Amino acid sequence: MKTTCRKMSVVQLTFVTAANMLGAGIIMLPTKLAEVGTISIISWIITSLGSLALAMAFARCGMFTTKPGGMGGYSEYAFGRVGHFMANYAYSVSIVIANVAIAITAVGYGAGFLETTFTPLQTCLYTIALLWIAAALNFSGSRYSGKLSAITIWGAIIPVLGISIIGWHWFSPATWLASWNPNNLGLSDAVGNSIALTLWSFLGLESAAVNMDAVENPKKSVPIATFVSTLGVAIIYVASTNVIAGIVPNAEILASSAPFGLAFSYMLGDTAGKAVMGLMVFSCAGSLLSWQFTLARVFKTSAQRGLFPKIFAKVTSADVPVKGMLCILCMQSLLALMTISPTLAAQFELLANLAVVTNVIPYMLCAGALTTILTKEHIPNEVCNRNTSIFLAGVSIIYCVYALTTTDATTFLSGCFAVFLGWLVYVIRFTIMKQTIVEIK
Repeated sequence: MKTTCRKMSVVQLTFVTAANMLGAGIIMLPTKLAEVGTISIISWIITSLGSLALAMAFARCGMFTTKPGGMGGYSEYAFGRVGHFMANYAYSVSIVIANVAIAITAVGYGAGFLETTFTPLQTCLYTIALLWIAAALNFSGSRYSGKLSAITIWGAIIPVLGISIIGWHWFSPATWLASWNPNNLGLSDAVGNSIALTLWSFLGLESAAVNMDAVENPKKSVPIATFVSTLGVAIIYVASTNVIAGIVPNAEILASSAPFGLAFSYMLGDTAGKAVMGLMVFSCAGSLLSWQFTLARVFKTSAQRGLFPKIFAKVTSADVPVKGMLCILCMQSLLALMTISPTLAAQFELLANLAVVTNVIPYMLCAGALTTILTKEHIPNEVCNRNTSIFLAGVSIIYCVYALTTTDATTFLSGCFAVFLGWLVYVIRFTIMKQTIVEIK
């Protein structure tokens, strides 16, 4: 008897996409946004609109593509095989960086939970240890880590969603207004200083399009899930960060490595604050467990397509790319050492900005390929309006370019260098391969 796999409904896909964005991305942001002040609400609005355009562009790419490879497959329509490589490579690099930032977030909340502070070197060493532990737990496969991650993510979702709903009872307009622009920055500087960080929290908005094969009626469900989840998450982000700014004085947020725990301490007492810190440590650890394995699989898939070195494609009897994971861990350990900063928050900001710089590359490639996908797949205008698609792609690219211009020169150049290095290796490698083929013939 033929069996069929049960697929997700549009409601389930919406929750999955929202959960991917609501993981560890938000829980350190209040500390960094406190440097700018509550004027960062303007950045949230701009990023929310840009993210909605990106999300809808991704939804359309996912709905009409017939090429495998996710973002790499989308990019290949307009930019060929090199576009496929660059999208997968830049996305992989961004996850390598993002996972280090997630580990640092866990260390920060762990310090708050233990009521201690770590030196920059201790923060670095604990971060590296957590990365290796998370990867080692995946050496036997993803069976347990996947189940654990599905549970631990609620450790972040419940406090963030909770403070967005009940936190208004403790909200003080005077406290919020006092934090408006503590450094008296100009409007463009104040908004620009927080754009990249707000975009960091939306990474994962492409999840609905990536999971289109697992949902019922994808042509209808993917756009709905993408739009609703991104809009819902945007509202939660704006509410939660601004509620905290209206409960806790700005100077105390700036000095905290666990801002959500601090806010709950103000609201419900020290016990509640510690409980939230513990939940978020648990959430970050679970998220890291899942993302470390996912990262190895991304490298493995690209290696199998001949885009990455073959070592990343080698797997054990449990289908785990252990050698690839070890290579990735060495890269992450080096990155953690290279980005040691005076404070944990400063190191988090540096890594988050680096992740954004590398991640917007595949975003722009995919947005730029949208109209080509519609043309090559012969999608009629009545099925997918061409002018609307051009508008979404244009807004997405403009926003991504703007986000890049708001990062500092060192971060921008570092991200560009990482992307250029990947392109250079690709060109050299395939030039050598072509020459070898010609010589054999």
